[in-house]
Amino acid sequence: MIAKRVIPCLDVKDGKVVKGTNFVGLRTVGDPVALAMAYSQEGADEIIFLDISATNEGRRTLFDMVKQTAENVFVPFTVGGGVKTVEDVTDLLKAGADKVAMNSAAVQNPSLIKESAYRFGSQCIVVAIDAKRFDDGWHVMTHGGKKDSGIDALEWAKQAEELGAGEILLTSVDHDGVKTGFDLPLTQAVVDAVRIPVIASGGCGAPHHIAEVFKSTDVSAALAASIFHDHTHSIKEVKDLCQKQGVNIRAIGLF
Repeated sequence: MIAKRVIPCLDVKDGKVVKGTNFVGLRTVGDPVALAMAYSQEGADEIIFLDISATNEGRRTLFDMVKQTAENVFVPFTVGGGVKTVEDVTDLLKAGADKVAMNSAAVQNPSLIKESAYRFGSQCIVVAIDAKRFDDGWHVMTHGGKKDSGIDALEWAKQAEELGAGEILLTSVDHDGVKTGFDLPLTQAVVDAVRIPVIASGGCGAPHHIAEVFKSTDVSAALAASIFHDHTHSIKEVKDLCQKQGVNIRAIGLF
């Protein structure tokens, strides 16, 4: 059985890591490269950077940040935000990213997934899905969770896999920053819809929430931000709890 992964998420805006609730009310929490280095040393299995304002501001993501991270961090890291073309993917991978996440642009131009996967391999391509509950199911939200695409999130996850995505980063807009736990029904529904790994995101407020999503769903990884940024809980604390509850999780120091 493949070990579950614990992944700190760094939402970046104007060169700083920020955190909010339901994608709004952002506050600054630190320098992205410094935080990535700290989390790497503390035992993170991977790190994800999301330049959350790049798409809305119509610009590319922060390449200098990616280069500095690649020089100082020795766990895999994914970068997303403002990725619109295969050339953007090329530049991010050249800058040192291990994987590239795409969201709004992939919804608008699904061939971006296929072309990127063909050129670099599915293992490099992460499709980020921001999903919000509606009466008829979960819809894909774009532009930092602000626009309802009207697309069914489960169908989009299936299509993303068919086009060549190697992983799904699934964020519940309803649970984001609320700290009451992951959206378990949404998470399992997407896991059931695809064969590729799914990362659960949105709602983690305590270590037991990560243990819960691992025990209650077949998700491959869990992403958290607030509990690590605010120093209320450590990666070691999360992993220790998961191990105590029987979750197959990678021990700190084994990479």
